[in-house]
Amino acid sequence: MNISGIVRIDARTKDLVKRLKPGEIAVILHEDLDMVAAENLVTCKPKAVINCHASISGKYVNRGPYLLLEAGVPLVDNAGDDLLREISEGDKVDISDGDVKVNGRTVARGTLLTERQLNARNQIAKENMESMIENFASNTLEYLKKEKSLLYSNLDIGGLRLDFRGRQVLVVVRGSEFKKDLAALQQYIREQQPVLIAVDGGADALIENGFRPNIILGDMDSVTDAALRCGALLVVHAYEGGRAPGMARLEKLGVEGVAIPTIGTSEDLALLLAYERGAELIVIVGSHFSMEDFLSKGRRGMASTFLTRLRVGSVLVDAKGVSKLYDNKITPKLLVYLLIAALFPIAAIFFVSPLGPIARQFVRLLRLFLNL
Repeated sequence: MNISGIVRIDARTKDLVKRLKPGEIAVILHEDLDMVAAENLVTCKPKAVINCHASISGKYVNRGPYLLLEAGVPLVDNAGDDLLREISEGDKVDISDGDVKVNGRTVARGTLLTERQLNARNQIAKENMESMIENFASNTLEYLKKEKSLLYSNLDIGGLRLDFRGRQVLVVVRGSEFKKDLAALQQYIREQQPVLIAVDGGADALIENGFRPNIILGDMDSVTDAALRCGALLVVHAYEGGRAPGMARLEKLGVEGVAIPTIGTSEDLALLLAYERGAELIVIVGSHFSMEDFLSKGRRGMASTFLTRLRVGSVLVDAKGVSKLYDNKITPKLLVYLLIAALFPIAAIFFVSPLGPIARQFVRLLRLFLNL
């Protein structure tokens, strides 16, 4: 397989996809390429993806790379960090099997992954899963001891006045298949009109679906300028010690925001904010629920996420369940029933009206004609 194209390079895949154009070649440094990153890459329609690191390291079962292969995007794996010293953004490279060439000179050697190779690597990950989970659980418990305050302490929201009592809240996170799930919830959003809380790039997804978020919350690193200017309340996730990196971006854009500190993730902050402000139901799109999701987040992220869900679990539901309740597909049988139901009162009125005898005579003639 021979592929040629212009390369786009970035250590952070979520930054790369902002400027990656169809037909270009993405160069990433992403060990254990997760589902969200893979979905974003596929959306950009690259000609190929070169990963300097291992797309499946063997730490846990990972489905992300399969998405690229299913979309017909070749994936050159484990090409090595030395590649970055040989190429620059905008260079033209040639890919021959797993070799990466510039002007005919091989500058890196990787592996052009196949589904069989992905299956083999994931099988090794399955065999190592027991020891990985034991180590993961042990380290997670250490973080749980430090972060147990998430179970009982309240957020410091300063003078911010928010009251969600009697309201439902929809939290949109840039997780696996979040755009698909959000599209399935359009009827729910229009009927229930929940408070819309977007975590970073979730704001752009809401706007793309025709909805304006009420609150945009997070580090402000993966949301567009246009979304930040849409009129939503901007809440910056502040960390221990009061550090709030996202505030600098808001100041640069000339928009106001409020910082709320918490030891959890931005997703956790969104859930806690909705819960503490009295939401009667919290629906979450793109959340992390599976073992793969938790392992890919790291031990610290797992601890805060686990504790947050313990606290808000009584009112938390996943979008996939809600979308099934609001499934608006109309079957042919249902259409027939609706037609009969609509015609019945019309026929009844017609037969009892002054035109009724004429109508009955017409029906008799029609039956005689059909019997001939």
